[in-house]
Amino acid sequence: MESTVDGLRGEYRRLTSAEVKAMIRSFRQEQGIKRAALAADANMSEKTLERAEGGQGISEDSCRRIARALGLQEDVFVGEKAGMGQTMKLCNNMLSATAMAASCEMMVMGVKAGLDPAVMVDVINAGSGANTAVRDKFPKSIMTGGFDYGFYTGLMYKDVRVCMEEGEALGVPLPVSSAVHQMWVMANQVNGAGSDFTEIVKIIEGWAGVEVRNKKK
Repeated sequence: MESTVDGLRGEYRRLTSAEVKAMIRSFRQEQGIKRAALAADANMSEKTLERAEGGQGISEDSCRRIARALGLQEDVFVGEKAGMGQTMKLCNNMLSATAMAASCEMMVMGVKAGLDPAVMVDVINAGSGANTAVRDKFPKSIMTGGFDYGFYTGLMYKDVRVCMEEGEALGVPLPVSSAVHQMWVMANQVNGAGSDFTEIVKIIEGWAGVEVRNKKK
């Protein structure tokens, strides 16, 4: 497909966050805009744009046109205040990190009790406990033993840590998030920042003495 936004002409495809940032910088320079912010994250970079502050600024309509030009499937205008996109990103990523950590505990417990992890995935995804960890991460990267989902433990730990700092700065108690933070601190230290973030399950598997893997046929 071809972009029709000034400064972003040519063929486009699904881009990495680094490529998106480079294109935004190019667009900003050509238009004489001093600052443009894109909420860049494995989950939110495709959905959230934050309006720029300072200089000429970027209107909501411009943000949406940039999103469409980059091939983003959805665009959500978060707000005009600087930092709102970052806060939205942190909220989303903390929920993702929480789902991942809690799902690891439950999947390991189920396997320890004798449940088939494939059956657990089907039942959970059809019920109120459904989340992206069980829907995507377990079947694609954990149960296969590949641990190749493509997101670093260090990056997840960083997002969780920054979210905790933001909560403290805003005066918002985060007791549940604090427990999640401790799990990701452990994952970062034990598995290493360069490990795939799905490897957090290995810590709980080690404690329980079982592995959440597909049953051999």
